[in-house]
Amino acid sequence: MIRCLLLVLVIALVAGCKPNAAPPPPAQHFGAIDANRLVHAADQPGEWFTAGGDGSGAYYSNLTQINAANAQKLGFAWDYALNTNRGLEATPIVVDGTMYTSGNWGRVYALDAATGRELWTYVPELDAQWGRYACCDVVNRGVAVWQGRVFVISLDGYLHALDAATGHLIWKSDTLTGRGPSDFHYFASGAPLIAGDAVIVGNGGADFKGARGYISAFDLQTGKFRWRFFTVPSDPAKGPQDQPHLKKALDSWDKNYDWSIGGGASVWDGLSYDPGLKLIYFGTANPSPYAIGKDAPGGDELYAASLLAVHAQSGELAWYFQEVPGDGWDYDATQKTVLTSLEIGGTKRSVLLQAAKNGYVYVLDRATGELLSARPFAFTNWTRGLDPKTGRPIRNPFADYTQRPKLIFPAMTGAHSWQPMSYNSSTGLLYIPVIDAAMIYINTEGRRAGLVEGNFNLVGVMPEDYDPQGLASLFGPLPPMNEINKGVAHPLHSRGVLRAVDPLTGRVAWEQPGSLWDGGVLSTAGNLVIRGDSAGKLNVNTADTGKLLQSIDVGTSMMAAPMTYSVRGEQYIAVMAGYGGGTLFMPLPPGSAARNYGNAGRIVAFKLGGAEVPKPPLRKEEPFPQPPPREGSATTVAAGEVLYSRFCARCHVFDVGLLPDLRRLSAPTHQLFYEIVLRGAYRAKGMGRWDDVLSQADAEAIHSYLVDRAWSAYEQQPQFVLQSADPALGAARFPDKYTLNDFGCSGGNESPPLRWSGAPKGTQSFVVTLFDMDEHNTPSGWWHWVVYDLPANASELSAGAGVVNSKSLPAAAHQGRTDLGTDAYHGPCPDKSDKPHRYVFTIYALKVPRLSVPPDPSGAMVVYSLQEHLLGKATLVIRHGR
Repeated sequence: MIRCLLLVLVIALVAGCKPNAAPPPPAQHFGAIDANRLVHAADQPGEWFTAGGDGSGAYYSNLTQINAANAQKLGFAWDYALNTNRGLEATPIVVDGTMYTSGNWGRVYALDAATGRELWTYVPELDAQWGRYACCDVVNRGVAVWQGRVFVISLDGYLHALDAATGHLIWKSDTLTGRGPSDFHYFASGAPLIAGDAVIVGNGGADFKGARGYISAFDLQTGKFRWRFFTVPSDPAKGPQDQPHLKKALDSWDKNYDWSIGGGASVWDGLSYDPGLKLIYFGTANPSPYAIGKDAPGGDELYAASLLAVHAQSGELAWYFQEVPGDGWDYDATQKTVLTSLEIGGTKRSVLLQAAKNGYVYVLDRATGELLSARPFAFTNWTRGLDPKTGRPIRNPFADYTQRPKLIFPAMTGAHSWQPMSYNSSTGLLYIPVIDAAMIYINTEGRRAGLVEGNFNLVGVMPEDYDPQGLASLFGPLPPMNEINKGVAHPLHSRGVLRAVDPLTGRVAWEQPGSLWDGGVLSTAGNLVIRGDSAGKLNVNTADTGKLLQSIDVGTSMMAAPMTYSVRGEQYIAVMAGYGGGTLFMPLPPGSAARNYGNAGRIVAFKLGGAEVPKPPLRKEEPFPQPPPREGSATTVAAGEVLYSRFCARCHVFDVGLLPDLRRLSAPTHQLFYEIVLRGAYRAKGMGRWDDVLSQADAEAIHSYLVDRAWSAYEQQPQFVLQSADPALGAARFPDKYTLNDFGCSGGNESPPLRWSGAPKGTQSFVVTLFDMDEHNTPSGWWHWVVYDLPANASELSAGAGVVNSKSLPAAAHQGRTDLGTDAYHGPCPDKSDKPHRYVFTIYALKVPRLSVPPDPSGAMVVYSLQEHLLGKATLVIRHGR
């Protein structure tokens, strides 16, 4: 007996355990979500089980540790770089301390939610040619997590089931109806939906010829195909409709419709599920093509621009509600929905809420599809209103653009796009990311532009970009703006607002200004509404009044909705940050973080007591390189303009955009141009081949047009030149009479005058800097510089003019830099030295009247950024010493 006790004690000591030690914690189960846990999500507010938080899709959390009283203390917790510069639209999921989310192309990331430490990543094998087929960037809107698995659909339409613990592939299923040469190239960007024992996915493509919308169901365990629901009829010439709901739909289409176009009505986002009713809800996209339909039977084009409910087990239609019959304005009904309960007429109703692209908030009975309410949440003029009983739009003849361009609200972006709204049942308010903007709709039939891929025969131009003279080469004579906006009683300035709206009455409780393409919304029981924006700010408002409590400078533009969770008792807020998506065809907005800092994607997490968010390096504005010699005749260049507008302009804008400005091609890229465009030399980078629609002659016309545009930009850019005003300095060596002792400082010796010309248009002030290096381009001894702040009418700098401040720094602070880039410093007055030196003068042209740079009495280095104010710079290097 004693021997046994001793043996037990020895084992305990060897194991390093005390006899009464607690048992080890159970092994962590990754991705442990099931139906019971999801239904009781409110009992576990620290988890974030779905993209919308729980089964309702409300983007609402019961967490209160971060609240209106302490939100000012919110700061940086951690970030995780995604090594991409494309759009990021997913909202992460957090289960038991692990974060799961998706990025470009359908890549999946698993992280420690408390630290951001990477656990695993999954990169799907796919053909990057699909980057060409996607209308709106290579985005992905999230994953689904269920019973230890993570589900994602990659851009090329394959559904992947992964082990939540390791990221290893369990199964992979093809969700597309065909991949042959004559099949339409669907693309997929929406998050999968778990519905019972199946996973449901849709796809995109309704903006292109050939798309026929559908959703598909696959077995959760095996990936085996279950059923498919088509949203529009098939070509009746090929036989009868094979699904009952399509027989009714066929009668709503024009008898002369060209079925080779496909019908459209894709389901590219916004799936939801009611486990009690066992119904799947989703909205459909526009019909293909956009066309003003007749306001009578034969023109509704079912089931495009509609909300539908489908039985999860069979895939059969339960009900539908069409929001825009005969949609001619690109008003998809794919916006995310919220499943909740509202008291209506004294009765509690289970409802579905949607703030639709067309500018109306719809409240429908979830079981029957009965319209309970429809109220505008934004200014519209495409309709005169809705029939109060049926919800059918009352057509506004003004919105018919078939004969003349028309200014129509909302724009093709919609009054609300894919960015998630949030619903807070305590306040009873929807928090909607509203796009308050119009477009000039131009019918391109009969105009030189003709077909524009991704828009059919319709082009939308923002009011700020509407220039009849500049657009004439593609669209011919266009009416002036004062004629187009006649009778439109709403400001034309395109803007975004965060708007708190009562879903039943349409009453606006409050709103906060934003920009055109800001992020989705999170609300919490801490009386908070949280949203990122394109300027790179995470804004925290009170949910009841909208008061701005905190605006955190993240330095990265945000489109995705934030989410919140807790780990070991500490609450975090996290967001995927990266700009892109549906504004691919537009330049990066002035003032946006994407334009100022570049668009390096990352996940950023915040907590109370956190630090300042680290920002990316500032983006450098480079001058246009000298293009190759012009080529092709004027006729060839003109043909290239049309082809570029048709096939290229939806991705490559002539400005700072998400993808390269092709006027800035390097010499090697010009040499590879035909290999890239026709034979896919850059296919691995996402630039697919185009030889299926472009001939060699077409590619040559496009290249001729690009070279012509490149020369125009190169010749028109200011040739900003900095020179010495003293002819003796022409040899790039200081004469002895300029000692540079106390350069520009009061009481100093004579300093060399500088002169400049060709300042960029819009310059309001200049900053001139100086620093010196030895002959090996490294600082010797002390690094010296001076900063001047000069008015816009200045053209010459002489001793003492406009000096801001001066200081000295040790050479080690320079760290090998050969110019100041876009950071300017308070600087010192250089000391005289007989050693060989190179003095580098740089002048910065700024778009602000003057910089406010107070002197620093402490003597410490002060750095301030010029990037957001910079229009151009020029440099002069002069040798000094023997």
